[in-house]
Amino acid sequence: MRACQIYLVGSFFVYCLFLISLLDSKPSPTAAHLATWTVATVLEVVLVGLSFAIYSHAHKEPTAHPAPGRGRLHLGMTDWDSAEVAMDLLRIVLLLALIGFYLLFITLPAYQKKKAQEAGTSSETTSLLANGERDGSPSAENGHANGSYGSVHPVGGKHQHAEGAPPAWSRPTGAPSRSWWEYIKGYHVFFPYLWPSKNRRLQVIVVICFLLVLCQRVVNVMVPNQIGIIVNTLAHKDRGNPWAAIMTFIFFRFIQGNNGLLGAIRSTLWIPVGQYSYRELSVAAFEHVHGLSLDFHLGKKTGEVLSALGKGSSINTFLEQVTFQVVPMLVDLAVAIGYFLIEFDAYYALVISVVTFWYIYLTIRMAQWRAEIRREMVNADREEDAVKNDSMVSYETVKYFNAETYEFQRYRNAVNKFQSAEYKVLFSLNLMNVTQNMVFMLGLLVTCFIAAWQVTTGQQEVGKFATLVIYMGQLQSPLNFFGTFYRMIQSAMINSERMLELFKEQPTVVDSPNAKTLPTCQGDLRFNDVHFSYDNRKPALQGLDFHCAPGTTTAFVGESGGGKSTVFRLLYRFYNIMSGSIQIDGHDVEDLTIDSVRRHIGVVPQDTVLFNESLMYNLKYANQDATDEQVYAACRAASIHDKILTFPDQYETKVGERGLRLSGGEKQRVAIARTILKDPRIIMLDEATAALDTETEQHIQEAFTKLAQGRTMLIIAHRLSTITHADQILVLHKGKVAERGTHEELLEKNGHYAAMWKKQIRAQRAAEQAKLLKDKADRLRRESKDGNIGLDEESSSSHSNSSSDDEKMKKTRSMSIVERRDDGKPPGHP
Repeated sequence: MRACQIYLVGSFFVYCLFLISLLDSKPSPTAAHLATWTVATVLEVVLVGLSFAIYSHAHKEPTAHPAPGRGRLHLGMTDWDSAEVAMDLLRIVLLLALIGFYLLFITLPAYQKKKAQEAGTSSETTSLLANGERDGSPSAENGHANGSYGSVHPVGGKHQHAEGAPPAWSRPTGAPSRSWWEYIKGYHVFFPYLWPSKNRRLQVIVVICFLLVLCQRVVNVMVPNQIGIIVNTLAHKDRGNPWAAIMTFIFFRFIQGNNGLLGAIRSTLWIPVGQYSYRELSVAAFEHVHGLSLDFHLGKKTGEVLSALGKGSSINTFLEQVTFQVVPMLVDLAVAIGYFLIEFDAYYALVISVVTFWYIYLTIRMAQWRAEIRREMVNADREEDAVKNDSMVSYETVKYFNAETYEFQRYRNAVNKFQSAEYKVLFSLNLMNVTQNMVFMLGLLVTCFIAAWQVTTGQQEVGKFATLVIYMGQLQSPLNFFGTFYRMIQSAMINSERMLELFKEQPTVVDSPNAKTLPTCQGDLRFNDVHFSYDNRKPALQGLDFHCAPGTTTAFVGESGGGKSTVFRLLYRFYNIMSGSIQIDGHDVEDLTIDSVRRHIGVVPQDTVLFNESLMYNLKYANQDATDEQVYAACRAASIHDKILTFPDQYETKVGERGLRLSGGEKQRVAIARTILKDPRIIMLDEATAALDTETEQHIQEAFTKLAQGRTMLIIAHRLSTITHADQILVLHKGKVAERGTHEELLEKNGHYAAMWKKQIRAQRAAEQAKLLKDKADRLRRESKDGNIGLDEESSSSHSNSSSDDEKMKKTRSMSIVERRDDGKPPGHP
């Protein structure tokens, strides 16, 4: 009777499990279900064959209580036998129908869709705007710059990320539909960093930790068993002294659990392993982000990337929780089921199995329901961090626009959004705890009733009841831990998803397999028919050709968007060109390693960014091996040494965030000194004096003159007066060289460059005249305030001053005309 009851309850439980797997699986059904149906069909056919073989011959009728000699003899199939065979045949028909429906409605459409995609790849799915290929590689490997054109039609070289997941530098808007297996497959990227493959000692420690975990599992069984022994000893005085059993129990309790001796030893041994994993993973993520191409860094949001980089601890926590909490918990549950089956009976094992299943199932289902709420809270938390980061970085901008109140309210809104999501998370957590406790208490109630009935009927000793209650209490801990750890693991997985996406990002500009280093550089540059675009719909360079001889200065001018900055980015290998070639000393840059090319190029940007460290640190950043004397010499050449000596801390002066404690001219001269310390053969100046006043610009120009000695200089300038000395000036228009030549040659051509020169001369004269008029107005205002000059004197003075100013302006115009005529240019020519 007992076997029949257990069979019925167990079968109902197993079939419920199958039904739940069908209802919960997304998509459903899957290949696993198809395999199950196929195996079941084969086994059902075997059962039908055996039934026919038995029932078609002489056999005894089955009874509820089989015993020798019982059951009537039948020579053929009875009605009950026929009904059983008919049910078997019906099951086979249903299984075949399920298999047929799966093949018809799932497998066949998927196959047809795949064939259609393969057929459409060469024609329908090819972009009409796609360019050709160069050297067998897709030309769209360049990525896009800042998304100004790539928001709808990005270039093919754009970073690829996981399907269904947002890029690593943005907040996810929803929970990706991933199974645990998909998570594990994705997280295999981290495994090389988590296993201490570089340290044999740590590997031995890992093995010892696993052995200690196994010992803890044994102790978990011995503690309740020892309680039963003590109770039976106390209940039966004839069984001797209980003190030895009590001391054994105390010893087991002393070493039991994570807070016991074994757990403390394991935790202590694991510390260097966890530190190794965190160190390797964090450093690898930091190196990986630095290794990504410029298109990633132009499209990212700094606060989001920093938040993703900080999730290395989440990965480490995930590893430790799975290894030392979840897996041991599952082992404890399996051991408990076996222990109750052997020491008690199958009723207890069945109850524990059912309770465990429903507890885990409800926990997972409710945790999945809470996943979206949890994700919203994590996103709100990251948004709050991003608001703080952006506001602190933009401190001066906030002050410029008196936006403190706006920033305070923006941050308050971010905090309110986070707390609203946090409330939902905490409420759902309490609801799940109540549900878990209710399921376990029902199981405890059933087992206690069974145990109490068996003790009162004499089937079990009272010590068994004590063992049962203690063991059930121990089981509640791992089950509660499962609920807690499932939430923690899910939280760690959500938090670390951004880091996972970061690792999946791949640079679009990498060294070719056969790339060689460039040990020395003379500075000979050549662009040969270079084509490039950030977006296929708008080319940035169209057949750009120019040559820079070693030691010469080349200036690039033209309207915004003409391709000047693109030239610098391509030369510095931030992007790959689409066609043509860029050569340094006759070597194609794509045949050279990126690092060796960049070592021979120095850059002085328009906006110099310094680290929030000392001046000496920032100066030596270009060459960590430079001596202090070399730094002083470079600063003298950049005309900044004497200025630094006037600072209270001199070279140990902190420059502030992004160098904000220095003026624009001081930062530029520090950048020049840093470039001198790097000692490159090629120097790129990107609008290096655009934001400086005239006096500071003169000092910077003197430093540039010293910097250019023996080096190839490339200059982007909008202020044409700073490049009149260049050996050649290239006027870029729509990605091409519209004009080239020296300053004088381009003025003679009277083209684009001459037009720009005229505009700047007119603007300069207008500024000079405005300054004269302003000085005159200021002088009259001061004189009127003094009150020491009469109206007549004031009138005559004003007349004489006006005449004097007019004479000065006439003299200035006449001198400029004479200078232009002396230069051999016609009157009216700038």
